[in-house]
This record gives sequence, structure tokens and C-alpha cells, in this order.
Amino acid sequence: MRKLPPSIKRKVREGLRNILREPTIGKALKGELAGLRSYKVRRLRIIYREAPGRVVEIVAVGPRRTIYEETTRLLRKSDR
Repeated sequence: MRKLPPSIKRKVREGLRNILREPTIGKALKGELAGLRSYKVRRLRIIYREAPGRVVEIVAVGPRRTIYEETTRLLRKSDR
């Protein structure tokens, strides 16, 4: 996030607020990423999951073209 331009940072923060207000707002992911949701912010995606007790866990934020592969890799690594 630190390297993003201020206008994009504002959009990401706005997206995070939207997710906190309505956790089901993002698209439900399938396959290896089942249980996660993706929220679109311009060319970026916020990958997150809902946890019990109105808690939202942000898993990753990144560009659409690579974020799904990176998230899959990250989850595989954490399963070990």
C-alpha cells in the first residue's frame, strides 16, 4: 500500500470500509480459493474472508493479473 499513489490509496480505504459495512459485497471465489471473497478496486483486488463475530480478515491486496496466483501460493505455504 505504501507505494500506491494517494488517489488509489483512498479508493482502497473506501473499499475496505465497504467490506467492513457489508462483508458479502465481494465476489465469492471458487476452487482452491473457495471461502475467500474478492472486491474490485480499479485494477486492484482485495482478497478477504469473513470470520465469526463480524470479523473480516484481509488476506491480500494486489493487481488483478497476479493476485489470485499469489494468494493461492500464500495459502499453500501457510498450510504447511
